[in-house]
Amino acid sequence: MIEILVPALSVGGIALVLGALLAFASVVFKVDVDEREEKIAEILPGANCGGCGYAGCSAFASAIVNEGAEITKCNLMTDEKLSAIASIMGVEAGKKIKKVARVACNGTCSVAKEKYEYYGLDDCATAAQLGGGAKACAYGCLGLGSCAVKCPFGAISIVDGIATVDENKCVGCSACANICPKGLITVAEVKPTAFVNCASKDKGAVVNNVCEAGCIGCKICEKKCEFDAIHVTDNLAKVDSDKCTGCGLCAEACPKKIIEIL
Repeated sequence: MIEILVPALSVGGIALVLGALLAFASVVFKVDVDEREEKIAEILPGANCGGCGYAGCSAFASAIVNEGAEITKCNLMTDEKLSAIASIMGVEAGKKIKKVARVACNGTCSVAKEKYEYYGLDDCATAAQLGGGAKACAYGCLGLGSCAVKCPFGAISIVDGIATVDENKCVGCSACANICPKGLITVAEVKPTAFVNCASKDKGAVVNNVCEAGCIGCKICEKKCEFDAIHVTDNLAKVDSDKCTGCGLCAEACPKKIIEIL
């Protein structure tokens, strides 16, 4: 009996000592959390998508309280929730800025040529390692859907070989932009502006040889713009959204019809 009792008491005693040490450590090393953080974290959607620029909703709540982060950075927030957080922080709610992802490629299966037939993983990064991918255009969307898989909101789908964004579902979290090996996806504020559906920096003759819907750097759009908002740089038309009024003159003049007015 003693042979059993002594080890049991020893183990129990050790457990009590360790428990006491842990309790002491929890008091000594306790980090006080501002109660506003907890209240704000409860209001935030809990999606942890990273669209606000922080690791998750808890990190965003901490940044609001301790760093003065703008509460409008979360695209999933309703006006009511924004007002609730503003009330906690004692600030104005401000205006929520809607952001969505844009895919700079119009090279569908019917207009873009391919170098070879790809048989492998449905992963754009993997395919890109094989000579840049099957697309003859070195800048074109590979259409394997890595961005669609990564999107936590089901806002991206592959249509006719290229990624397409559903703006009604997109929250501008940048998950798709971060995973695209071609760097074709950008996240921008929703406002009237022109958008160039191409990312190719090749010269016009090369573009014409690989895709019927690529920018050829002709500068017609640049000449037509009355607001100095679009310029051809590195053989590619680029829009200054701060200057662009969304008038549509560049889109009408584009011979390739790759400029879209959003």
